[in-house]
Amino acid sequence: MTTTKAIRKDYLGRINNVMVYIEDNLDKELSLDIIAQVACFSPYHFHRIFSGITGETINTFINRKRLERSASLLMKGSELPLSSIAFDMGFNSASSFSRAFKKYYGISPSEFREMPKDQFSKIRKVDRKNSQVDLTFETYICNINNIKNWLEMNANVAVKEMPELQVAYVTHTGSFDQIGGAYERLMRWAGPKGLLSTPDLKTVTVYHDDPQVTEISKVRQSACITVDHEIATDGEVGFMKIRAGKYAVGRFEIGVMEFEQAWNSMCVWIADNGYQSREKDYYELYHNDHMQHPEQKFILDICIPVQ
Repeated sequence: MTTTKAIRKDYLGRINNVMVYIEDNLDKELSLDIIAQVACFSPYHFHRIFSGITGETINTFINRKRLERSASLLMKGSELPLSSIAFDMGFNSASSFSRAFKKYYGISPSEFREMPKDQFSKIRKVDRKNSQVDLTFETYICNINNIKNWLEMNANVAVKEMPELQVAYVTHTGSFDQIGGAYERLMRWAGPKGLLSTPDLKTVTVYHDDPQVTEISKVRQSACITVDHEIATDGEVGFMKIRAGKYAVGRFEIGVMEFEQAWNSMCVWIADNGYQSREKDYYELYHNDHMQHPEQKFILDICIPVQ
């Protein structure tokens, strides 16, 4: 490996650690000095390296994550006052939160909260030819009975206590169907270390963003393999723990084009059965190599933390 490639992988690993830290501490002070310490860079160099790798300034990233987390709470029916959500997400006041939310999503948080609950709305940004940005709402009415019928035919769902998972991971940001490259890089790293010969090895995809409130180009996912102990990592490969706890777990056997329907059906099941989803650790746990399946289908568990 050339020195330049090694340095880039090291930088990617540090930036990944920073992103995890930010997501875990959105309610706290996130100054440049504090975050640069997490990355083990000087503040002077850190904000330039972060922008160069992610395409966003550190302040833009933090603000976006706070707004997206707020939108996700509102979309899931949180009854917290807007002022409480504002302070919980690190805003100084309800008014500053409302201004930032409207600037980003095009409507106020109170208007967003009042959107019809029988609709699933996906908010995305659309670039216009004049380089301005319009916000469009792609809204579709879900036929709940059809979703339930599809779920009954394609999955078994139950609420379970899931164990903690220790994983090595490589981060992918962007379209879901492009995560294969991250898995390939992870496998190349893990193979020579003997990590692929573990008897109970599983592959896992962890979702750090909600595509209903985050632009697809910025949705962050982690391609993971399970490990049985904490391991030393390097470069772009990281180590993390997926929390133990109560999860709604759906076992599916589906084709690649059915993943979105599977996730939508799980969300309907959770609401229909009186549960609320938590904010972190949504993941897919795979039980087969889909290329070896006679119909190239994935056998997997979709795991959503609930309370």
